[in-house]
Amino acid sequence: MEQETRDLRKAGLKVTHPRMRILQVFEEADERHLTAEDIYKRLLAHQEDIGLATVYRVLTQFEAAGIVMKHNFEGGQAVYELDRGKHHDHMIDIDSGKVIEFISEEIERLQHEIAERHGYVIEDHSLVLYVRPKKKAR
Repeated sequence: MEQETRDLRKAGLKVTHPRMRILQVFEEADERHLTAEDIYKRLLAHQEDIGLATVYRVLTQFEAAGIVMKHNFEGGQAVYELDRGKHHDHMIDIDSGKVIEFISEEIERLQHEIAERHGYVIEDHSLVLYVRPKKKAR
């Protein structure tokens, strides 16, 4: 609870029950990427009286404050994840919708080399790979 309170205050947001509970949902979730509806359903399961519109409003505030990152992966709903400050990329399983995070120093190095070769410096980037499981040999 103390960490969530500090996170909210550091972002300049008042500590309210809906904000605290939504942060706790992120902290307690096994998955790192949640839709607004996922959060709403988890709140309902804990008998929380927090509406879906409030969930969306809080997520928008969290995104503006840098607490969460919003991803709009193709073919799916927006998903949110806590912004832990460490860059990573994503793979999306196009059959199941599963989001897989990965870090590749080699890919990062290549991107910088390519930008440099063309006379640019990377300010920010997002890499999303849309994947399908390999067929298993029989």
